[in-house]
Amino acid sequence: MTKYKTAESVSPKHPDKICDRVSDALLDAYLAQDPNSRVAIDVAGGHGTVFVTGEVTSKAKGIDVTAIVKRIAGDVEVIEHLAAQSQEIASGVDTGGAGDQGIMVGYACDETTELLPLEVVLSRNLNQYLYERWPYDGKTQVTTADGVIDTIVASFQHAKKMELEAAVNEWLRGQKYAQYKLAGSVNHVEPRVTLHCNPAGDWDRGGFDADAGLTGRKLIVDNYGPRVPIGGGAFSGKDPSKVDRSAAYMARKIARDYLKRFNAREVTVYLAYAIGYSQAIEATAVVDGKEQVVEGYDLSPNGIIKALNLKQPTYEQTATYGHFGHNKFTWEQ
Repeated sequence: MTKYKTAESVSPKHPDKICDRVSDALLDAYLAQDPNSRVAIDVAGGHGTVFVTGEVTSKAKGIDVTAIVKRIAGDVEVIEHLAAQSQEIASGVDTGGAGDQGIMVGYACDETTELLPLEVVLSRNLNQYLYERWPYDGKTQVTTADGVIDTIVASFQHAKKMELEAAVNEWLRGQKYAQYKLAGSVNHVEPRVTLHCNPAGDWDRGGFDADAGLTGRKLIVDNYGPRVPIGGGAFSGKDPSKVDRSAAYMARKIARDYLKRFNAREVTVYLAYAIGYSQAIEATAVVDGKEQVVEGYDLSPNGIIKALNLKQPTYEQTATYGHFGHNKFTWEQ
């Protein structure tokens, strides 16, 4: 029976990704002045207006929210409504506790050099390739059949169908997918790929002109694709005291470590927390289907922040093309 696997990717100009980028750019601005800033910023935007809301407790001064929004979102009206972090939440975080409850999932596999699912890497790489030619709103989707590219969907603003098809075929000809390790062997089968390029027709209105966006709405794209479970928490706009971000990064780090330590094919890590408590209430690794307790890591929020150096203003770059598989991130090293 053929095994089909599909994943999608969105360009940095997709409405949801614009909101993610703004949220993380604002986080970086606060961390640049005050590494201990407590930040949880959500952004909703569309049709000429961007609404920035959330909680910020920081010693940073003079943060020009409007200028940061316009740098990323263009000429829009900006409505800002930020408040201080709730004292009830702050009291638990001040003592080293988690900023919220939650279950974080980390994953790594041996299918690609990025230690990510093949379909995720392919859809991302194709999106990056097309975005270089059309730096606008766009989406890609790749379906594999038994590890071979079967179907591609690509929709990009300002791209003509024939030109888009030619670009996808050009990417396919240069794609070294045959070199990816699949199920312990190397697949050299030349696929017959079905293309769906701008399947609803060519389009010139995109981004905030055509649609609305919201921070954290591309969770599966940000994580590992639809075949891997996620805990549910969004990343962008949150400082690392929020374990739904920092512990998700640590779970990925542990999954990578365990994959190499046990020479495994697949590792999934689960970390669970209670608000105000410093230690994980679950730390489980599933290595090639066998469960074991995660050991040898400081899984407190402060321990994770220190281990991964998470108080640096480097988060805006995480808001495009997923939070995993890029060796510039500390949790990927």
